[in-house]
Amino acid sequence: MSNTSIAGNTINFLFGVVVLAIGVVNMFWGNDFYFGIFLALLSLVYFLPVNTILRKIAGFSIPKIGLLKIALGLFIIWAALGVGELFNKIELMVMGL
Repeated sequence: MSNTSIAGNTINFLFGVVVLAIGVVNMFWGNDFYFGIFLALLSLVYFLPVNTILRKIAGFSIPKIGLLKIALGLFIIWAALGVGELFNKIELMVMGL
């Protein structure tokens, strides 16, 4: 496995975990349960096993670091920070603990 492949897998995994965490925050704090589910499902794109399953079922896969994943990542960040009011929800989460 090359260094670029390891780096790509690591970046994908870390971003997938971050998006999954944002989805969980949106599901359980605030009133955006379905938006949280949407983000959690989008985070699956960034995990390697899902990409392998997609290749087996549909016959294609999304490149490790491709334009589609970068555009999707920018959309997720924009939606979570702007529309989803992530920082307000994190504040609600911390106050509830």
